[in-house]
Amino acid sequence: MPGKRSPHCEYRRYARHKRAIVVALAVLVAGVATLSMTIGSADLSVVDVVLALFGGGDEYDRIVVWNLRMPRVLTALVGGVALAMAGCAFQSTLRNPLASASTLGISQGAAFGASVAIILLGANGAAAYEGVQFSSNPYVTVVCAFLGAMASTLVVLGLSRLREMTPESIVLAGVALSALFAGGTTMIQYFAEDSQVAAVVFWTFGDLSRVSYRELAIMGCVTAVSAVFFFLNRWNYNAMESGEAAAHGLGVNVRSVRLAGMFVASAAAASIIAFCGIINFVGLVAPHVMRRFIGSDYRYLLPASAFAGAGLLLVSDIVAHAVVAPLILPISAITSFVGAPMFLYLLFKGVSR
Repeated sequence: MPGKRSPHCEYRRYARHKRAIVVALAVLVAGVATLSMTIGSADLSVVDVVLALFGGGDEYDRIVVWNLRMPRVLTALVGGVALAMAGCAFQSTLRNPLASASTLGISQGAAFGASVAIILLGANGAAAYEGVQFSSNPYVTVVCAFLGAMASTLVVLGLSRLREMTPESIVLAGVALSALFAGGTTMIQYFAEDSQVAAVVFWTFGDLSRVSYRELAIMGCVTAVSAVFFFLNRWNYNAMESGEAAAHGLGVNVRSVRLAGMFVASAAAASIIAFCGIINFVGLVAPHVMRRFIGSDYRYLLPASAFAGAGLLLVSDIVAHAVVAPLILPISAITSFVGAPMFLYLLFKGVSR
């Protein structure tokens, strides 16, 4: 019929629209990242930041941008990408909109590992809290936090291999392990000294400024490998959106994809939490927001969620630095204050429909 578009034209229009959203998100995140580098005790304008990025401007500005603010901004970018993509993968493989690092026990496992390192092993990190310097080796804390985070996932995966578990059972097992790790953390803190408890609490606050370029390289490598894995499995995730039976009919080994996806997503989230501390809601909210705009096609949902997570963490970092400057608020509290209302709004809109 005249004026009726062919299916091929409709598909090209559909793909063009999705790609435009992803590109717009990338540009928006780049702008927010530039704005974030103007926030801090040193007064820099956007022009000063741009000049410093390209080797111009004052030497002082270049030092501030490259040595102090660039690591923090890159940490927000990498952390947001990793947490959002991990959350997207969790929600796909488990077919549960509440699946995230927090609900699966990863965050609580990391807090337990950090408590063991700080209180039992004496590794108090390299951070200051109200003028008290917590010395020793911070990498012991990082390693223990990572192992604690992965322990929750490995226990769940082990139970799943011993006995066939539904996605709902896996999430419930994660919730139970969260409570177990939280109880263990409380017991360790109960017998600790005040300075050790303060160090643990400071770690759980979350802090993007504690990450150096060397640590950022480790986080970036884990995030890049995870992103490649998720990208290679995008069609499997699309097939699983139609249900396990349909995915099996399309040749997808649902159990293998689910277990491998959980392991990789857990490693990505654990690497961020181990270095930065607990960061709430990014992995939960970003995929939900993007589903509203871009749908459930994982070819576009994964990169869109990654950019949305990076943007959410950058905005939270700006708020943390700007609200009561020169004090810096805990990033985990800000992501909760920003993410929780967004999630409630999405939930309300869903119920209204």
